[in-house]
Order: sequence, then C-alpha cells, then structure tokens
Amino acid sequence: MKRLLLSVVAAVLVFALSACGGGQQTQPNTNQPATETPSTEAPSTAPSGSYDAATAEALYKNTCAGCHGQTLEGAVGPNLQKVGGTMSKDQILEVLKNGKGSMPPGLAKGDDAETLAAWLADKK
Repeated sequence: MKRLLLSVVAAVLVFALSACGGGQQTQPNTNQPATETPSTEAPSTAPSGSYDAATAEALYKNTCAGCHGQTLEGAVGPNLQKVGGTMSKDQILEVLKNGKGSMPPGLAKGDDAETLAAWLADKK
C-alpha cells in the first residue's frame, strides 16, 4: 500500500514539475514555405521597455503557461493578468531568476527573462 501511495505521489510531482515549462522552446517548422515577406516594421513594444510583444508571448506560452494558464489566468501557479500592478519589472525578474514558492528558479534566463519580465510588468 505504501508503494502505491509513493508511486502516485511521485507521478503527481513529475507531472506538476514538467508542466512548468522546462525552458524548452519549439523551433519554427523550416519545411513550410514562407508565405510572407519579412516585415520592415519595428517590433511592437510597450511601456516597460523595448521588447517584442510577440516574442514575449511565445516565451510565456512555452515556459510559463503550463502553470500560469494560457491567458495568465492562473492554474497551478498564481494569476498573472495584473502582476505589473503589484510588482515592478525588476521584482518579476528576481522571481524568474530565483523562483518563488513552488516555482523553480531559472526557467527563463538572460534576454528571455528580461523580455518576460518587461512584458509581465506591463500587465496592469
């Protein structure tokens, strides 16, 4: 009985931790022909800094959405829809680097962490 309970707990932990992202990013499918010419427009930016919003959203979906929900509504992790109203970009960056609560540290690093922090800081 103890082995069964231990196995179930281990399976739940593996599932919960794997849902937090793991830092893997999907690569674009290079087998598909390009349907658009590259844009010469500047990337869309927002008040918290110069970042590409589309890149930030893709990073979020690949790294954070498993725990925080596809629309930042919260799931295993807290709701982030208005996180910028309570935390600054630097505070969010610290959480991304060091983790918080059950969130492990280092899910996003370097420029990816900076982009996510700026994008989330604009969520007010």
